[in-house]
Amino acid sequence: METVTPQQEIIDVIKNYGGGAFQNCYQCGMCDTVCPWNRVGKFSMRKLVREAALGLTEIDNEDIWRCTTCGKCPQVCPRDVQQIESGIALRRVATEFNVFAGAAAPIPGVAANLRAEGNPFGEERDKRADWAKDLNVKRFAEGMEILYSPGCYLSYDPRAKKIATATVQILQAAGVDFGILGKEESCCGESIRKTGDEALFKSLARRNINEFINNGVKKILVSSPHCYHSFKNEYPEFNVHFDVMHISEFIFQLIQEGRLKLSKPISKTVTYHDPCYLGRHNGVFDQPREALKSVPGLKLNEMAESRMNSMCCGGGGGRIWMETPKSERFSDIRLKQAVEIGAEVIATCCPYCITNFEDSRLGRPDGGASIEVKDITEIIRDAL
Repeated sequence: METVTPQQEIIDVIKNYGGGAFQNCYQCGMCDTVCPWNRVGKFSMRKLVREAALGLTEIDNEDIWRCTTCGKCPQVCPRDVQQIESGIALRRVATEFNVFAGAAAPIPGVAANLRAEGNPFGEERDKRADWAKDLNVKRFAEGMEILYSPGCYLSYDPRAKKIATATVQILQAAGVDFGILGKEESCCGESIRKTGDEALFKSLARRNINEFINNGVKKILVSSPHCYHSFKNEYPEFNVHFDVMHISEFIFQLIQEGRLKLSKPISKTVTYHDPCYLGRHNGVFDQPREALKSVPGLKLNEMAESRMNSMCCGGGGGRIWMETPKSERFSDIRLKQAVEIGAEVIATCCPYCITNFEDSRLGRPDGGASIEVKDITEIIRDAL
């Protein structure tokens, strides 16, 4: 009878969790050359993959929690190692054994909040729609043009609520027949899935799918690229298909159709930051730029790292819930790039990016005076 070594057991577990592609790796190191972590410190995806292939990875290794799932390494990998899937497989092993090393310590608390209240903050589910109280927003009813799903950040975070307000004002100005589900909706589950908690993701997804179907939802409008990715690419795993649009796509469509008219000049130099999960993961690059170009007086400048080569803000892969030392924040580098090309405003359309950029802006030597952080919806709303 063949004896199974502990290393082989680990390899088999990782394979069962979807990380088998790591065995394709021949250690070329291309992943390390593009990883944003190596702009602020030392991290080797190549080493992590090698250890996983040999069954040597320790689940209390903080490195398994560093990946932001930004997607830069898979696009240069010559062997289709599927670093994101392999990394999530390692996290699933750690989650199963309840081992959360270093910066990952907050994750169990976040998971508990998601189970109890359907959002990562642990805020009351009944208050999920409080942001819309004074905006004359209707509850979604079957037959409406679109369901607006603002996501957790826009429902609870004070800064992000301003984005939800701007979005509603745009939709109302364009005459869009829309509604929200409020407390009946839960977190999309994308980020907790990336931390390895597959069971919780499935629970959240099934609850949302049930609410969408019961309310006759066919078309969903989202503000978060993470919700966009989950509803569009992950929920079909449950044999459902909704028409999903990101707000940047919809704004461009409304402008093209003549339903949204921008007449107020905004005389500022703006640069656009591509969120990883909208751009690199889902190929939405042109619509947000074209929408910004439609604003009278606005000058759009591109940063060197843009589109498929955009630099991650640091918030993906569940990192938005983990503490990152100031010296290791990708968002600091990104704001510096924006200032260096003469931008007065860095625009984006992801609540994680907004959150990280605002923190970095306030930490700049000038206290943030040299650059503004805006969501696209805030700029478009101001141009109405």
